[in-house]
Amino acid sequence: MNNRMRFVAVNGSERADGNTSELLAHAAEVLDARGVDLDVINLAEYRLTGCGPCGDCNARTEPCVLVGDDLPALVDRMTLADGVILAAPVHGFGLCTTMQAFIERAGVGYLRFQRPLTNKVGGVIVVGRRYSHTEVYHQLVDNVLLNRMVMVGAGFPAILYGNHRGEAVRDEEGVEMMDRMLVRMAAMARVLAEHREFTGRDVLEVDQDNERDDRWFARRYDTAKATA
Repeated sequence: MNNRMRFVAVNGSERADGNTSELLAHAAEVLDARGVDLDVINLAEYRLTGCGPCGDCNARTEPCVLVGDDLPALVDRMTLADGVILAAPVHGFGLCTTMQAFIERAGVGYLRFQRPLTNKVGGVIVVGRRYSHTEVYHQLVDNVLLNRMVMVGAGFPAILYGNHRGEAVRDEEGVEMMDRMLVRMAAMARVLAEHREFTGRDVLEVDQDNERDDRWFARRYDTAKATA
């Protein structure tokens, strides 16, 4: 097995050189020391189209019909990684708009069908001035779990406080919590990869490749009819 692994970090900030970027630069150093390369996607540097008015996502079993932006290539980079980190700042008491647009369209338009992030190690980093950190953190955790990733905890969550650039990396306790998460993510990704290499299968298998099939709904309604 190749000793080096690869994680992708999605930087959801509208600023490619802000607090979130600085934290991910630090994260790259921590992961590099543990044999993991970090590929950072700064969403601010790419062309992204938000979800449109088509409204047929719940009926289709094919990827998004919107074309002409960078989203499909970004999804491919996540799919090829061993782990995925969602990193975003708090803006206006909620998730920053760039990350919100990305997780909506990537999730509804691409990831929901085959769930290609299944069994990848997932992590979340949130930074903000003072309020609503935990709300944003839990929203991103929900997306990690929705995509069947393996969320690794390490005590307190990777929530950091800072406003102006340079402040978040000086949040010593927050950086320590982020480092602990990164170390455990690297260790878990290696355990999962070694299991896959030695057994030829994922340690956490699923029996539903395409989430848009109707087997779960059929079982549910068949059971309801039988007990009516």
